[in-house]
Order: sequence, then structure tokens, then C-alpha cells
Amino acid sequence: MSEPTLRLDRLSVTYRAGGRDRAVLRDVSFEIARGESYGLVGESGCGKSTVALTAVRYLPRNGNISGGSVILDGADVIRLGPEALRRLRAKQLSMVYQDPGKALNPSISVGRQLVEVFEIVGVRPAEREDRALEMLKKVRIADPGSVMQRYPHQLSGGMQQRVAIAMALANDPKMLILDEPTTGLDATVEAEVLDLITDLGRELGTSILFISHNLAAVAKMCDRVGVLYAGMLVEEGQTREILGSPRHPYTVALLRCLPQGGQRKAHIRLNTIPGFLPTPGALMPGCPFAERCALADDRCRTETPELRDAGGRLVRCHYPDRATDLPRSLPSDVARQKPASEAAPVLRVSNLSKTYSQGGHAIRVVTEVSFSLLPGETLGLVGESGSGKTTLARMLLGLVEPDLGGIIELDGKSLAASLGQRRDEEVKAVQIIFQNPDSALNRSHSVARIIGRALRRLGGFRSADLSNRLDALVKAVRLAPRHLALRPRQLSGGLKQRVAIARSFAGDPRVVVCDEPTSSLDVSVQAAILNLLAELQLERDVSYVFISHDLGVVRYLSDRIAVLYLGRIMEMGPSERVFEGPNHPYTEALLSATLKLDDTRDARIRLSGEIPSAANPPFGCVFQNRCPRKLGAICETLEPPLTEAEPGHVIRCHIRAVDLERLQRQYKASVQIVESPPN
Repeated sequence: MSEPTLRLDRLSVTYRAGGRDRAVLRDVSFEIARGESYGLVGESGCGKSTVALTAVRYLPRNGNISGGSVILDGADVIRLGPEALRRLRAKQLSMVYQDPGKALNPSISVGRQLVEVFEIVGVRPAEREDRALEMLKKVRIADPGSVMQRYPHQLSGGMQQRVAIAMALANDPKMLILDEPTTGLDATVEAEVLDLITDLGRELGTSILFISHNLAAVAKMCDRVGVLYAGMLVEEGQTREILGSPRHPYTVALLRCLPQGGQRKAHIRLNTIPGFLPTPGALMPGCPFAERCALADDRCRTETPELRDAGGRLVRCHYPDRATDLPRSLPSDVARQKPASEAAPVLRVSNLSKTYSQGGHAIRVVTEVSFSLLPGETLGLVGESGSGKTTLARMLLGLVEPDLGGIIELDGKSLAASLGQRRDEEVKAVQIIFQNPDSALNRSHSVARIIGRALRRLGGFRSADLSNRLDALVKAVRLAPRHLALRPRQLSGGLKQRVAIARSFAGDPRVVVCDEPTSSLDVSVQAAILNLLAELQLERDVSYVFISHDLGVVRYLSDRIAVLYLGRIMEMGPSERVFEGPNHPYTEALLSATLKLDDTRDARIRLSGEIPSAANPPFGCVFQNRCPRKLGAICETLEPPLTEAEPGHVIRCHIRAVDLERLQRQYKASVQIVESPPN
């Protein structure tokens, strides 16, 4: 057998903090064969990104490799001198980061950045631009010449990620490291990016280290997978075996956190993993997972298990045959409650549009959106990036003023278009939970000050009332009193998001806009946050407008779903009806692109091109230039109205609902989609 492209042998890494070295990786060993894709999964803080940074020797200044080795294409990375390391990074290794917007230089055109890669690897000047164009074509960019002239901010998130992948593959690397490359991308773009990486990896024979908290993406991408916990590899083997029949309790618990089989908030809460990860440098006399494992006994707490073979896989557990007996960690029984359909809407939106002016041209990004929201109801908003979801949310909050004629009503009373014109009672009634708590929370303030300020400003609480209310709110979002003195940088991602939720609930809001609140969270924290949102909704009768790219999450939390495309509602109806069909062809494509752990067949409907620019929308139906079910001239000349497929379920399409249902049933039969029951 040939030498592996990457081999880690008993790798240990520490970070210097608080005057002592704290272990973050402990004797991690694995290897990646030539042309193989290897997935690395685990909760935030397990050490996944540290593995990637160590492999390329990009550790921060307080990082230190305390033991072991990293062998890349036969070279010991740890022992390389500066010049040899520079050559290795330039010619044999590439990395694609989570946020391409930060990885690309905003002040340099895409073409110049890509040409620079070929300059570094020694391509002759006359060939560099042609090679750059060729690389953009390889990553399926339809108009590479135009993209070469643009700057990163002029590209969509999916297009930026393709450019980043093109730059990473431009030097024909032997090793490609992908650190959460699809976080924040919508379902169709995520599927396209993963297809692209897989195809290019096969074409170029590139080995891939794929780091992700998206277990379904790992299932699609990777030949083998390693599960990391507290800096230790706890399970490793073939992806289908590890994700299909895990033998370590931690892997079992991770997989159970995913919304599966159409789970709904009204029926069951999501499984969670109790407790927290050990802090970096914590002493662990036994199994690192023992404190969170319901199967642990005295042996587990005092004796560290070895990583040993267990039927063709490696497992670090004293009792691998008992892993599937792990009791589920579920909140108390769910009180089944549905929004009262006879109740008056808490929020009503009528003919809401938003038009911007750019270069003398009118650009309409939201067009005549209407919907209502009942007390205690969740409306899920889905659609590709650029569909108008965020602009719509900002209009609801008063951060963006809608065009004249649009109406927003709260409890039957008209809301002012601008936040500055709204009364205090109206401001606190409509709040938001942002996607990234790092950007939303003041890093210099303690948790107590952040939440306390919101209680004073929104709730009007003072003195003893403020203290009592703070304690009650902290308890409601499942924070501990010890967290109050900490600052955001001292909290995990899940704890920071709980602080953000507490702040938004400080004034007892009637409506909360949730803008991708779980997209950057790992599956265990995501499950806990979704459970928290469901419980707060049940306790306080609050309504949510829930924006997300993760359709499984949307299905779990939403009572109704609205599908947006180019600023228009293409379909809206009860959650289960939208998922079961009949669907608008665009909804059908979105659903087909959703990754599933048990999908082995390629059932995805591929849409041609990207969502059109709002500055130049297609004539007729705005989806007609990408629609796989286009009828012909009527789609090109006449925009279809929203028509009722059944009571409460509307679709904007020229094809009758009964015909859509027949076509979609035929398509599903042709690809023989078989959904496995939940574990």
C-alpha cells in the first residue's frame, strides 16, 4: 500500500492560558489515504479546528505541539524549517475556511486574487489569467470572465465559497482541509458545493480532511469518519458504519440530537447531551465522556479506555456493545398545544414591498408579501440567499422602511414603518435573535450587565424588581448563576446564544424574529436551543418568525412555512403539507437538496444557475428560467397568482396542484426514495 497523504501519530497540543499549559489534543492518531475523504466530527471545543491548524502549523502563539508527529506526504511538518514549510503550504496543501467573506481580500478583485495563487506556484505570467479562468469554470461558475472583474462583496455566499475552493485547488494540492465549508449556505448551494468538492477531489486525486458539525454532509462526503471528544478520538471507521450503527455512547448521543423522521415540537422534544464538555486542561482520570454518560460506572470514571478494535472500527469505550442502550436525554413530557386558529392574529402583514435605488435603477427585493401570525405560532421562512428573507425580517423590526402601501399590524394596530417612530411598548413587543451572538453581544460587558440593561430599557425594571426578574430570566433560558459574572468570550457558542435569547425576551415580546439562530451551532447545542425556544413559546405564548437554511430544523419548530424566491412568496402552508406536497417546483428542489444521513441515492433536482438579480428579474414567473417543470410561453409572459391548493396551503404556479402532485409522485417513484425510520 502507498504511504498515506496525512498521518497524525499520537499528536498532543496544549494552549498556554492562565499561567499554565492546557491540553486540547491528547494522543490523536489517524491517517488519510491518497484520494480519500476523512470526516472529523464533534461538538465545538472538541479540538477539530486545532487538528487542522496543527496540520498546517498555523497554531496561535500560545499553542504548542507537546507530543507526536504530523507527516504530510512524507514530510514531518513539525520539523520543517520556514522555507520548506512555505513551499509545502504553497504547493502541497490548501485550506478552505468556514467564512469565505473573511478569507477573501475585500479590496482586491477576485481575478487578481486567483492569479496571485498561480504566481506563487510559479506559473508563467502569460498563462496565469487563462489558468484562473479555467479554474473558475471547474468550480462551475457560469460567467468566469465577469466574476474575475468583481470584488468578493459583489458575490453571493455560495459564489464566494466556490472562488475560495478554486483558489484552494489552483495549486493541485495533495491535501485539502475543509473547516466547516458549508455553514450558513442554503440547501441548494450546500449540495452543489459538496458535489463540486467530491468531483474535483476524484478528478485531481486529492485527499480531503472534512471538518463539520453537519453529520449529513459528512455522510455524503466522507469515506471514513473520526469522532473527537475533549481532544481525544473516541470512535473511527467507515462512515456508513459509524453513522449507521455507532458503538460509542457519545456518537450515539450526537446522532440522536438531530431532528429525524419528521419530529415536531408539538409531539416530542429533541434529544440532548446533558452537561458540558470538560474544560481545556481538565484532569480526566477516566473516560472523558464519563460525566455525561448515563452508562458510566466506577471503572469508566477511574480508568481511561484505550482506542481498540471493535469489529472493523476503533472505539474508545470499556463497553462498546452497550452503547445503543444509552438512555435518551429528553425534557419532561410535552404539553401538546397548537395555536388557536380562531384567535386574532398577533401580527398581520399586507402587501409589504421594498424597493432600493441603485445607479438610477429601481431594484425591488421584496414584492407584495402578505401573511398573518397567530399567538404562539411559528412561521418558518425559507429560500436561497438573496430571496428577501432578511430584508423582510428587517421591515418587521422597523430597521428597514417598506414601500408606501405596505402595512404591518401588531394586535390589530398599525406599526410605524421606522423603529425610531415606534413607541417603547411596540419596540419591546417585536424583538430579534441574531445568527451570530459574537457580533450581537458586547464583549466588554458581563452577562448580568447585558441582560440587566435589556431589562431596564425594555421592561422598565429597577432595583429589587430588576434583580428578581434577572434571576427568573436566567433560569428560564437554563443559564446558571455562575454565568452572570462572565463575559461573552468566556462562554461557549450555545451559552452565548442563550444570553442573546434572554436579552430578546427581557421585555416579554409578542413576536420574536429568529434569524438563523442555530446555523453556527453543533448538533447537541442546536437541539438544546431548539428545545428552549419551543419551551419558551409554550410558557409565554410568544410567536416566532423563524428564518433558517436547515429545513429539518424548520420542520421541527414551524407550524407554517413560507417559501420565498426573489422577494415573492412562492408557497405557504402548514408545515407538514409543505413537506408532503404537492409543492411549488422551487420548494420541491429545495426539499430534494436537503441532506439526510440515510440517503444513498442521488435524488436531488439540480437547478441551473443562481438566483437572478433583483435588478433584472425574469419576465413572467420569476422562477421560469430555472424551473425543471416549465410549461412554456405562459411561464415566460405571465406571473402566476397565489392559488389555493387546499385550505390554508397556497402555491404560486401555472401548473395545477393536482398535476404538481402527480408529477412529483412520479419523480419520487423514479428515484425510489426510501426514508428510514428514526432511530
